[in-house]
Amino acid sequence: MADVSAVRRFPVVADLTLVTAGAMTANVAGYLLQLLAGRWLGVSGYSEFASLLAVQLLCAVPALALQNVVARELVRGAGVAALRGLQWRCAVIVAVVVAVLVPVVTSALNVGVAACAAALGAAPALVLLSGEQGVLQGGRRFRALGVVLGAAGMLRVAPALVVLAVGGGAALALCAAALGIAVAAVFARFVAGTPSARTRTGTDEIAHAIGVLPVLRAAQVQAALMALSSTDLIVVRMVLDDADASRYALGTIAAKIAFWLPQAVGVVLYPRMAQPTHSARAIRSALAVLSGIGVVAVGCAALAAPLAPLLAGRDYAPIQGLLWLFALHGAILAVLQGAMLSAIAVDRTALAALTWLGLAVEVTLMVSFARSIPTLITTVASVASVTTIVVAIIVLRTADRDSSVRALEPERLP
Repeated sequence: MADVSAVRRFPVVADLTLVTAGAMTANVAGYLLQLLAGRWLGVSGYSEFASLLAVQLLCAVPALALQNVVARELVRGAGVAALRGLQWRCAVIVAVVVAVLVPVVTSALNVGVAACAAALGAAPALVLLSGEQGVLQGGRRFRALGVVLGAAGMLRVAPALVVLAVGGGAALALCAAALGIAVAAVFARFVAGTPSARTRTGTDEIAHAIGVLPVLRAAQVQAALMALSSTDLIVVRMVLDDADASRYALGTIAAKIAFWLPQAVGVVLYPRMAQPTHSARAIRSALAVLSGIGVVAVGCAALAAPLAPLLAGRDYAPIQGLLWLFALHGAILAVLQGAMLSAIAVDRTALAALTWLGLAVEVTLMVSFARSIPTLITTVASVASVTTIVVAIIVLRTADRDSSVRALEPERLP
């Protein structure tokens, strides 16, 4: 009971509410895009669209890592101006990597080069957007962060929906979405504003010491998590026919809902995780709340399953009874995300090796044995469960040990 007391205090609950409102606006918009795309593109065309969205999510890893590093360093006293310089350097690096990846991904997934370029081309804009979100998060400006999260989701989805509604294909829709993300990045910069005089003075020396390396360390943590949550969408195109691959892709909407629903928990508690005096309690609180939300999400998915064919079409009826399992997969990954965020907050990113190991096991099992939708989702959910349990145990034990050491430090003083 004491572990979750931190999230029951009114200021934290208010912050959670504000960020949740913005995140849910973005997430609902994203789910609507995938749902309508599944209907308008049909089972023959949706798998390309969904697979490229999954690849885009993987390319967003540097953006998520940058947001976490910016928020962490801002909590520790870094200057906003220098952190923005870091965000531009990261955006340029990502743009170069994207240019190299486009032909590789186009060939590997057998998709159109224009659609692939549009999906991956959004990555540099995502970096700039996330950098500004990190400024707001580290400054605990959660009301403004909620506004940016919601606006970014709408700006990304609305243009793509318009294109799909008038008969445009995956390439045009992804291009419209990329343009919307660029506009969202400009909006986020406007909301975050310029550094105050208080922020600029006395912190430049710290800020200038921050290079790209901390972002790379955080990125490999985010990459492991995103790969574990998205690689199945890529593999299904290799082991299933187009119709079943599209059905599986639509089922993962339930997983994404369960995964992103509690996003605000990590966002709000992350600055506390980065503070040594609050880290252990914040980590325990985050994992407890994430687990509770996950149980609710799985139950809701089971109850809402009969609505899936009505919303997406009768072609997707075969996955109706599996939606609770998709939701369980997402809920488990949400807990894993909370644990890995705590590792980034205290700059102990070597823990990501366990997630990479889980990914290797998952891909091996899927490619070697899984040839049906039930087998695939059971495999990924099982691997995610084992990985999350191991990582959570290590994180909690480490946090408790560090807390005990800090509690004894005053007694060691002469």
